[in-house]
Amino acid sequence: MRTDYLFAMPSVWSGAARVFDLFGVFDMYNDSPSDDLADARALYSDWRITGQDLAGAMMVVEREWKTATPPDAASSRASRDS
Repeated sequence: MRTDYLFAMPSVWSGAARVFDLFGVFDMYNDSPSDDLADARALYSDWRITGQDLAGAMMVVEREWKTATPPDAASSRASRDS
């Protein structure tokens, strides 16, 4: 599900016709049978995208954590003794 679910995706020709659309005849939206259903779909879509973003961020952090090299004990001891 997309975050722009309520907005219809116009074609190139429809977009070109909007230049001359003075009265908003070409404004189209995806309808839902009720306001509650539209709200539920929007909330579901928002939380799903949020979850995907969090999962992606966690994968990046885990990848960075696995590839990070631990500090060398000898070099840290030498810098401490100086």
